[in-house]
Amino acid sequence: MINLDDIKKAQKTIDGTVLKTHVALAPNLSKHCNSTIFLKKENLQLTGSFKIRGAFNKISNLDSKLREAGVIAASAGNHAQGVAYSAKHYGIPSIIVMPEATPLTKVNGVKELGSEVVLHGNNYDDAYSRAMELSKERGLTFIHPFANDDVIAGQGTIALEIFEEVRDLDMIFVPVGGGGLIAGVAVAIKEINRKYNKNIKIIGVNAEGAPAMHKSFRAKEPLNTDGVKTIADGIAVKNTSDFTLEYILENVDEFVEVCDEEIASAILFLLEKQKLVVEGAGSVGVAAMLHNKIDIKGKRVATILSGGNIDVTMLSVIIEKGLKKSCRKMNLKVTLIDKPGALMQLTAIFNKINANIVHIEYDRTSTKLDYGDANVKIALETKGEAHQEKVKEELLKRGFSFSYTN
Repeated sequence: MINLDDIKKAQKTIDGTVLKTHVALAPNLSKHCNSTIFLKKENLQLTGSFKIRGAFNKISNLDSKLREAGVIAASAGNHAQGVAYSAKHYGIPSIIVMPEATPLTKVNGVKELGSEVVLHGNNYDDAYSRAMELSKERGLTFIHPFANDDVIAGQGTIALEIFEEVRDLDMIFVPVGGGGLIAGVAVAIKEINRKYNKNIKIIGVNAEGAPAMHKSFRAKEPLNTDGVKTIADGIAVKNTSDFTLEYILENVDEFVEVCDEEIASAILFLLEKQKLVVEGAGSVGVAAMLHNKIDIKGKRVATILSGGNIDVTMLSVIIEKGLKKSCRKMNLKVTLIDKPGALMQLTAIFNKINANIVHIEYDRTSTKLDYGDANVKIALETKGEAHQEKVKEELLKRGFSFSYTN
């Protein structure tokens, strides 16, 4: 297992190549949570993610002959770009095996960094199997995304940078998928605690739809899941790594989970209040704070925004979900009598209570309607829970029948 010296060595290795991202006070988030919160902005890192740290450290530490022969990785996301960037830095061959359904933007992003892309299979497991085959066939070194000491040491450099800027912390929230990031951060912080007489707690955060590591932490043994489903694709790991679990059980203090709705609200909060674009995986620490997974009132807390590579189409869906959860969007289906002026009477209600109509559909031909009725699907901009209650109250008062829609 690695120690603090290994992480300090990794810090020297990546210095000058990997960005030393800022640890910034988050005033709006701090006010919302009644605490003092700092954000480690790895979403602004080269390639948009912390993954370059571990990949670069691993490739740097390869024997020169192995490095010159080339490297290979299996990834559809941030690890792929980290390996590709590092290989380009050293001018060595690299292959990234990606699932066939990987978005074109991610494929092109890796190609632009100089890597050969092989599309194979339906998921990461298929891509991983093919990468291992190609590794043997072509004599390439496989760069694992998390289950490797050099990779973990590289990720642990984040903890050193946090401590250099903010020493008096109570907790650090860390996103967890395969566990490489939290393994490195936890090793560094636990040794820093002993050396400087600190008591900084390490809190792991899983996505509810990818709970393998959380379940394993509770059971104190590796447990796998049948599948994963979460908007936090960067931490959507199906199986627990024995390698990283050992680090986690020894050094992590607590584990919590957040659901997709909570992640969506955190992404929206960071975008709107902190002016930061952060992907689902990078937002889980903020989600845990916003939704009170652990009491942080009056505490000094940091979280790692582990990446900012979010798909634009996914972002629009997430914003929609976040608006609904924060009661700023309300979708209704209202039944009214199909006669002149009926729709005007309905919209007058919304005008009266300042609920802005952003979308409207009028249906008078559905076979599910009673004769003489019409359905109106309306999307409203609202100003919170109390405002939505006022909308419902006014509709009921005027005798309108309504239901909620997606």
